[in-house]
Amino acid sequence: MAEPRQSPDCPPRKLPLWIRILLVFGSLSLAWQLYSWAASEPIDLPPQTLSTRPGAGSVDVAVMLAAHLNAPLTAGNRFTLLENGDEIFPAMLAEIRNAKRSVHLLTYVYWTGDIAHTFANELAAAARRGVEVRLLLDAFGARKIDPDWVEQMEQAGAEVEWFRPLRWDNLDNFNNRTHRKVLVVDGRVAFTGGVGIAQEWVGDAQDAEHWRDDHFRIEGPVVRYLQGSFAENWREASDVVLAGDAVFPPLQPVGDARAVPISTAPGDHFTGIPLTYWMMFRTAREEILIATPYYVPDPNLELGLMEAARRGVKVTLLVPGPYQDSALVRYASRTYYRGLIEAGVRVFEFQPTVMHTKLVVVDRTLALIGSPNFDSRSIELNYEIAVAVHDPEFAQRLVASYTHDLSRSEELGMRDVEQWSLLERTRDSAALLLRDQL
Repeated sequence: MAEPRQSPDCPPRKLPLWIRILLVFGSLSLAWQLYSWAASEPIDLPPQTLSTRPGAGSVDVAVMLAAHLNAPLTAGNRFTLLENGDEIFPAMLAEIRNAKRSVHLLTYVYWTGDIAHTFANELAAAARRGVEVRLLLDAFGARKIDPDWVEQMEQAGAEVEWFRPLRWDNLDNFNNRTHRKVLVVDGRVAFTGGVGIAQEWVGDAQDAEHWRDDHFRIEGPVVRYLQGSFAENWREASDVVLAGDAVFPPLQPVGDARAVPISTAPGDHFTGIPLTYWMMFRTAREEILIATPYYVPDPNLELGLMEAARRGVKVTLLVPGPYQDSALVRYASRTYYRGLIEAGVRVFEFQPTVMHTKLVVVDRTLALIGSPNFDSRSIELNYEIAVAVHDPEFAQRLVASYTHDLSRSEELGMRDVEQWSLLERTRDSAALLLRDQL
């Protein structure tokens, strides 16, 4: 029998109480997030002047960075560039297989595919043979991981923690993620860079299905501070403070590289990443090379880059081309290209696949590597880890790799920018409105 229709004079049925409570709290949470985004302070950059002449040769930028960031300047380090999954994953897995005391892996991305399953198997195997294995996953970035793999690792004895899972008591900082990518084995060998644990990163950037990225194998005293960046996020996620020689063993010099570790957190009154960019740009004398998958900078950083080009520094920017994992970022990035090109910056778009490389090299001697992107999210919202490296031999290796990437890229000129339609420019400008969240 058909249910009688409700009379228009009857009051509408009320939603269950639990649904109404969820809607109220959800609305309050959304309002708080919008307020936080709108009220966020601009990037804390220094004045646009330097006490010495820009580009002056007498400036030791590594010393200056360490002093201004109150960070250690470590000597005796060795950095090895690993290009794409074919080099990166075997090197990381080999260290996990050879681990004797501890394996600490912190990653923003842990997705799917054979390589992700292989990492789970090797971490579990290390735990079964008595190695202290700790895996820290960002609760947003790693949400695609197979739960069975997590259970497999935990049953083997590995400790798995999630960084800031969504709960009522962390709605105010849920937007602040750990974007750090750190693997430290036995406290002696570290890896960092742009790579996530996912099938997208396997191969050699040979086609659209295999991403282009760099990672770095690191040895020497600076490893202690990459371990520290892991320990900081682990402490919040687990309430455990890491200590002991298995985590922080004595480290001896192994190479010639000087390095300044830069570990940043959201909410810092003074953040080291934009200052590092600014100092590198202001002290450059001959050349600045930048590769970034997301170019949505603060206006002051953009001005610093254009200022360097105008005073004769050769500035090159490499960004993704037709393949991009975020169309919104690509649209917003395009709004900057006219000003950069007019200032003398050469802008290239990588063609074969998604380019996820994060790199700055200045004057073929100083490089910045690590997890930060060239955008507001990395500078203001995320936990990041970067290392400023002073080592001419290492920098030359990076320049050679960068030059090879340029050979597979197309340069944008003013004619290209002027051919964009009104609809395209409107779309790009609309995307830029979300700059603070990109």
